[in-house]
Amino acid sequence: MDRFTAINVFVQVAERGSLTAAADALSMSRAMVSRYLAELEDWLGARVLHRTTRRISLTPAGEAALARCRSILELGEDLRAALVDPGDAPHGQIRITCSTSFGLSHMAAAVADYVARYPGTAVDMLLIDRAVNLVEQRIDLAIRISGELDPGLIARRLSLCRSLLCATPAYLRTHGLPQRPEDLAAHNCLTHHYVGRSLWRLHGEGRIATVAVSGNLSANEATALMQAVRADAGIAMLPTYLVAPRIVSGELAVVLPAYAPEPMGIYGVYASRRQMPLIVRSFLDFLAARFGETPQWDRDLA
Repeated sequence: MDRFTAINVFVQVAERGSLTAAADALSMSRAMVSRYLAELEDWLGARVLHRTTRRISLTPAGEAALARCRSILELGEDLRAALVDPGDAPHGQIRITCSTSFGLSHMAAAVADYVARYPGTAVDMLLIDRAVNLVEQRIDLAIRISGELDPGLIARRLSLCRSLLCATPAYLRTHGLPQRPEDLAAHNCLTHHYVGRSLWRLHGEGRIATVAVSGNLSANEATALMQAVRADAGIAMLPTYLVAPRIVSGELAVVLPAYAPEPMGIYGVYASRRQMPLIVRSFLDFLAARFGETPQWDRDLA
């Protein structure tokens, strides 16, 4: 028996919850998955899975074995990564997901540059404004912008996402320029479904101001909010990666420049450290180098 493969099969079944899903992920038949599991149990001298017609669950022995099996696979991956020739070029396809606004404003160009640099690669992009299950959607890498990630996620920080309050000069001429955060209560504030829907928490001038905001437009996507702001509809909290060019050009003005929301991180999230393809590792390195802790769009505003 190939014990390393059997261990990998067991971990895949445990994580995916079914023999069929594990078989699909490993490109082997369901019968072969069952065979590897049976041989692993023979080797360990214990049953690791309860199998019924409806579900699979870990036995107490399986729970004890799972963490150790994961460690074995991670050690194997570390060894493989250490022996990779630095001159090896990434190849194959990677499936990624990110928000619509970040995908259109920056990731599409980054992907184009990456595949141009490595002709043997291809990228399948899924632009969606919610967190997806990486295993179920067969996502290799998710680019997520968050203040705090779930501690159970495996992620690499790639850059920083800062936001500013923005409006058009025309809106501010008509409705007045807020002088302090509390003045926002008298303005039409356009809000994001998932970030600051009813409260904006702003840092500045030695204090944290938490302001209740409201308006006649809310959306689940930052580009839609920016377009509404461009139409003189109100004030919105928008990421600098999206609005920096329009601020530099003067189309949009920064409201309360002494105050800003708490920055969030831009992360590359992946399902497992085990058997990370070279293309995934390479793409993470590429994005981290391209964006950096102070990305170009923030340098443009300096």
